[in-house]
Amino acid sequence: MATSQGGNSYRNGTHTHRTSLKPHVKSKPTQRRNSTGKDHAAVPGRVRVAVRLRPRNAEESVADADFADCVELQPELKRLKLRKNNWDADTYEFDEVLTEFSSQKRVYEVVARPVVESVLDGYNGTIMAYGQTGTGKTYTLGRLGEEDNSARGIMVRAMEDILADISLETDSVSVSYLQLYMETIQDLLDPANDNISIVEDPKTGDVSLPGASLVDIRDQQSFVELLRLGEAHRFAANTKLNTESSRSHAILMVHVKRSMKGRDAALSSENSNHSHTVKSIKPPVVRKGKLVVVDLAGSERIDKSGSEGHTLEEAKSINLSLSALGKCINALAENSAHVPFRDSKLTRLLRDSFGGTARTSLVITIGPSPRHRGETASTIMFGQRAMKVENMVKLKEEFDYKSLSRRLDIELDKLIVEHERQQKAFEDEIERLATEAQHRISEAERNYVDSLEKERSKYQKDYMESIKKLEEQLVMNQRKNDEPHMKLSGEAPKVSAEEMADLKKMLQKETHLRKAAEGEVNNLNIQVAELKKSEASGKSEILKLHNMLEDKEHQKEKLEGEIAILQSQLLQLSLEADETRRQLDRGGYEKEVGGLNSLTSQVKHQQQASGNGEKPSIAKLFEQVGLQKILSLLEAEDADVRIHAVKVVANLAAEETNQGKIVEAGGLTSLLNLLKSSQDETVQRVAAGAIANLAMNETNQELIMAQGGISLLSMTAANAEDPQTLRMVAGAIANLCGNDKLQTKLRAEGGIKALLGMVRCRHPDVHAQVARGIANFAKCESRSSSQGTKSGRSFLIEDGALPWIVQNANNEASSVRRHIELALCHLAQHEINARDMISGGALWELVRISRDCSREDIKTLAHRTLVSSPTFQAEMRRLRVNC
Repeated sequence: MATSQGGNSYRNGTHTHRTSLKPHVKSKPTQRRNSTGKDHAAVPGRVRVAVRLRPRNAEESVADADFADCVELQPELKRLKLRKNNWDADTYEFDEVLTEFSSQKRVYEVVARPVVESVLDGYNGTIMAYGQTGTGKTYTLGRLGEEDNSARGIMVRAMEDILADISLETDSVSVSYLQLYMETIQDLLDPANDNISIVEDPKTGDVSLPGASLVDIRDQQSFVELLRLGEAHRFAANTKLNTESSRSHAILMVHVKRSMKGRDAALSSENSNHSHTVKSIKPPVVRKGKLVVVDLAGSERIDKSGSEGHTLEEAKSINLSLSALGKCINALAENSAHVPFRDSKLTRLLRDSFGGTARTSLVITIGPSPRHRGETASTIMFGQRAMKVENMVKLKEEFDYKSLSRRLDIELDKLIVEHERQQKAFEDEIERLATEAQHRISEAERNYVDSLEKERSKYQKDYMESIKKLEEQLVMNQRKNDEPHMKLSGEAPKVSAEEMADLKKMLQKETHLRKAAEGEVNNLNIQVAELKKSEASGKSEILKLHNMLEDKEHQKEKLEGEIAILQSQLLQLSLEADETRRQLDRGGYEKEVGGLNSLTSQVKHQQQASGNGEKPSIAKLFEQVGLQKILSLLEAEDADVRIHAVKVVANLAAEETNQGKIVEAGGLTSLLNLLKSSQDETVQRVAAGAIANLAMNETNQELIMAQGGISLLSMTAANAEDPQTLRMVAGAIANLCGNDKLQTKLRAEGGIKALLGMVRCRHPDVHAQVARGIANFAKCESRSSSQGTKSGRSFLIEDGALPWIVQNANNEASSVRRHIELALCHLAQHEINARDMISGGALWELVRISRDCSREDIKTLAHRTLVSSPTFQAEMRRLRVNC
């Protein structure tokens, strides 16, 4: 802000007064979406501006020796006075005022460190230097300080702080170094890459440079080498104002990816149940901050710099890009509805830095010489306007699914190795127990056999010896008794009663001995039975161990199945996200994948494969089941069967080769009947998507209209609330709008009214399809009018579409804006529509399109239409507007 020394003053017709400046406070997110973990509520953050004064150089010390400096600094009050003359001066306030004696460290602390800290916290940040050539921008930002460590610039010091704060094990830092030379983006790390294109995300508006080199940084020395390499390739020239004047804008991009602390908590316990561990795994959260350091080429006046030839062309290009940047800053400071970011590649690259989501710090550099007071005043006013720009700072946070997948693979490998180790130990233990039991059984059998044989032999021997002794004794006794009797009486010898009693006693004794031996044998038999029982018990234990092993195998298979399902779901999620992004970019339709789940064993087999994490092949399913069977399931009583069947038909309809077969087999009629009879919004959404795919063919379009398709689609649109259902219906009607023969019938059956009714849903994808339908209808009307087959006002204007068209002609979503711009151009080509368009405010949008449209074909069409219309020309002359 500016004030005069004598009191209050007026500048540019506006009274200026002093306002307090808020100190720099690092903003933190206030909300987090639980569903994705990526989007956070934005918080306001004003662009902070510091001014730095360069000391007099040798040439100025001689030439301006008799003159005072044109600026006076008051750093303690954060003020700067710009002298008008010896008695009057304007006063300006900035966030920081840095004198010619301020050290490089001091400049970094107040200008860059807060931004670097924000980048480390997950925000985008920008540090930029602006000023006249030769005032020290490159010295402030890019000084390497190899000879004098204290002279290091912001780039070197920022990387030192980043590397000191991150962990190279879990975090990463990568850099790109570019220059914008003569409106061409060139890679300073790869000079051969000299024409890099800018890519904008149509949904978020984020700017990226996919063709630029991206180098990982592991240490400070490698970063300094990269800066030295980049500076060697940067364009510079010798001018009267600076012997080493930068002829390009240098842009350093530092990408910082940080993993959040505590991210491995879900895998902390190895003793917990494996299934529970898998279910509790959560993807780690990563924060991605981007630091952009911009060393702008200095603004210069040709008469002072003495530029000529190619150097003059370079100066013109520099001044044009700086002028475009100034226009954007002015528009943002004044809260203008249109900010001309597309006027220059520099402003496109800095779109996030001014009015975007980055935290931005600007240092303006000025010189003391009174000869350059005009350039100094211009630089100061640029900084004053930049201080009015408000950014909405947002945290950049997302889930790291790739890291989770790698960790799952590692965990799975660990589980497999541990399971194999336990299984081997278990099998070794079973083998040891079995061997030991078998050994004990064999030893017991051998001992039993040996003992039994010994006892039998012993008792047999004793028995035989006893019998032999008895026989011998009996023979001897008979001989003794026979000899006297034979001599005396001559009669046969007789055994006495006493001898018989002795013989009986001996036989009884032998009988007892035999019974004792049999008892011993029985005892041995009992021992053998007990050993057999012990063997049976050992076999039972072995059987239990086998059962435990089988249970372990089942647990392993279940665990592997759960992990496979989780990995499949992660892969499917990534593939679906990529597919959805590609389809949104080309305005296509989302394919919904499903599978039949009834009727035939082939279809059931496909569904089971899907449940096991294997994505079924629709083409294979089509071949195995047959189209007629699939279409018959559209009328099934089971709601789930109808849903799966209509999903399969929708996927088949997405292929042009299948569309004719589906229509011939009655598939179109079945889909229209589903729209008419089904109350299930999922069935309605997928059926509408299938009809939209079939409606890409002109023959099918006439069949859809003949069977009352537009009325059914209009009825579905009126009753639906789901944005995806409305998007599918709007897409189907938009395809029908592109047929010249169906214009009158489509309008009569409420097609245009249905499109306009769907704008009640504020989803941008729905609006994009509505805008496409209106553009197709307007194009066909324009063609019919030029061929003489249609006269009178446009049906779109008669049905009240013009207010919505004008309202969305400058829509932020490029997919909506592009179609609306085309629709306006086509409506304007029919002269009878001109008066309605002028009264509805469409003329101003046509003028804007002819000037600012990013697409040259639309821009040219708008210009040609305005020039060729007498009504528009007359109104523009009345308003004094030039095309």
